[in-house]
Amino acid sequence: MSLEFTPPRIVVIAIGGNALVQKGQRGTITEQFANTRRMLKGIIEAIKAGFMPVIIHGNGPQVGDALIRVETALDRVPEVPLGVLVADTEGSLGYMIAQSLTNTLRREGMSLPVTSVLTQVVVDRNDPALARPSKPIGPFYTKQEAQRQARLRNWTVSEDAGRGWRRLVPSPRPLEIVERDTIRLLIQHGVIVIAAGGGGVPVYVEDDGTLEGIDAVIDKDLSASVLGRDIGAQWLAILMSETQVAINYQKPNQEFLGEIRIRDAGALLEAGQFAEGSMAPKIRAAIQFLEWGGEKVFITDTNHLLEAFRDEAGTRIVP
Repeated sequence: MSLEFTPPRIVVIAIGGNALVQKGQRGTITEQFANTRRMLKGIIEAIKAGFMPVIIHGNGPQVGDALIRVETALDRVPEVPLGVLVADTEGSLGYMIAQSLTNTLRREGMSLPVTSVLTQVVVDRNDPALARPSKPIGPFYTKQEAQRQARLRNWTVSEDAGRGWRRLVPSPRPLEIVERDTIRLLIQHGVIVIAAGGGGVPVYVEDDGTLEGIDAVIDKDLSASVLGRDIGAQWLAILMSETQVAINYQKPNQEFLGEIRIRDAGALLEAGQFAEGSMAPKIRAAIQFLEWGGEKVFITDTNHLLEAFRDEAGTRIVP
């Protein structure tokens, strides 16, 4: 199938933080830079095909590591709250992706400008999710080690989609992007934007209209959906480790999904087919984006992005 629409088409591309730290790796900066360069291959192909990408990245492993560093050094330096650590990792990972993308574009003979925007995301300060830690961050542990860390550090821990045990932190629902006008202006001038890294820095609005930070993390796929709405993106692409979404995941009757309609995605979500902390937020983000007027959502891996845009790979969710 050929690409028959007129470019540029704005597509928000959400990349998981685990894409930058592969299974079995320690997560060194060298490893993360190498993974970033490999991950960008599909995005480069999409740019060549005439797309205008806006890139969002996760930060689960990175902010989890940052929390460990903070807790280890409490007797030597002041504590850094979770909200500020989200901003720290948004900056460091944004730098990593922006530099890698700029270098790759130059090697391809393309001199497109790239920038990373430190992004604040408004949440409701009365969101009940703030009292119920639910978002997995940081490294994977065995059940025994996770429970030991929970006792030592007063953590909430849980099993994460069959992949191991992780720490849980509060994750309120994103409502709007504070820097949306800035991001729109950059896109209009042909700038490739990296925004809302790690889901963005969670803030709430005071009674006088000022902003105040809050200690939580926001699911990056839900933030990608909100950002797509706020900047008028036509498509949303959510990248993960698998090529397609599956129902009956890791069971003998596992079935991969090609194209599904929004009502069917919602029914599967309600039936518990998608695990919380992994696939469920992706499906919620897809449904939300389409309900707000988005045209199509793609869920696939980094190597099949352009094929997904051609309806040749991945899972497509449509109105």
